[in-house]
Amino acid sequence: MPTPAVPDPSRPRVLIVEDDDTIGRHLVSGLRGSDYRSSWSRTGSAALAEATQSAYDVLLLDLGLPDMDGLDVARVLRARRPDLLIIILTARTDDIDVIAGLDAGADDYLVKPFSLSVLLARLRAHLRRRTVPAPPQEPVRLADLVLDVSARRCTLDGDEVALRAKEFDLLAVLAQHVGDAVSRETLMAEVWDENWFGSTKTLDVTMAGLRRRLTQAAGARARLPRITTLRGHGYRLEP
Repeated sequence: MPTPAVPDPSRPRVLIVEDDDTIGRHLVSGLRGSDYRSSWSRTGSAALAEATQSAYDVLLLDLGLPDMDGLDVARVLRARRPDLLIIILTARTDDIDVIAGLDAGADDYLVKPFSLSVLLARLRAHLRRRTVPAPPQEPVRLADLVLDVSARRCTLDGDEVALRAKEFDLLAVLAQHVGDAVSRETLMAEVWDENWFGSTKTLDVTMAGLRRRLTQAAGARARLPRITTLRGHGYRLEP
C-alpha cells in the first residue's frame, strides 16, 4: 500500500465558505489542483469554528450564507486575524455592496460567475505582494497628514487613522508621486498587480473608502491634502 502524501506546510491554506455544492466542489478541486491546501465550510458558523481551530492564509467568502451574513463572518475574522487575506465571492454588484464588503475587512472581491483562472490570478497577485518586503522610506508629510510607509502608519494631526490595507497602499502610491497625475493603469499595477486584468471598479471603491476615512478622521480641525480626480486618466494628490 502506498504511503499517504504528507501535506506541504509551505503551500497556502485556503478556507472556502460557500453553501452552493457545485461551486464549492469546483473551488476545492481547482485549488487543490493548483497546489493550494483547501478546506470547505458551508455555513458561517462552521467557517468561524474552522478558522479558529486552524491557521489559514486565505478566506474565500460567499456573502449569501444560510445561517448568517458573510459580512459578519468577514468582520469577526478580520478582527481575529489582521493578516488573513479575505476575498469575497458575491453575486451582488452594486457599489454599496462592494463598499460594505471592503469595509467589513475584505481585501478584494469577485463577482459571480467568475472563472477559476481569474481567481487563481488574483490569489497569486495578492500572495506575491505579501511576500515582497518594501524598502524603508522616510515619512511623507502633507498638511496635517503624515504617512509612514515603512511602519504602515497614517496619522492626522498626531492621531492615527485606521486605513484598510489597499487604502493605505493606494495613498502611499499617490504620496510617492505627489503633485503628479497618476493613471488608473499605474495605480492598478502598483496597488494590485502589474498583470491585473478585468474591471478597475475595485480602484474606485477603494478610493471612495480612502477619502471617506480621511475626511471623517480630519473632522473640522485637521488639514487634509486633496485627492483630485482626473476624469479619463486617474488621480493626483495635491502638494
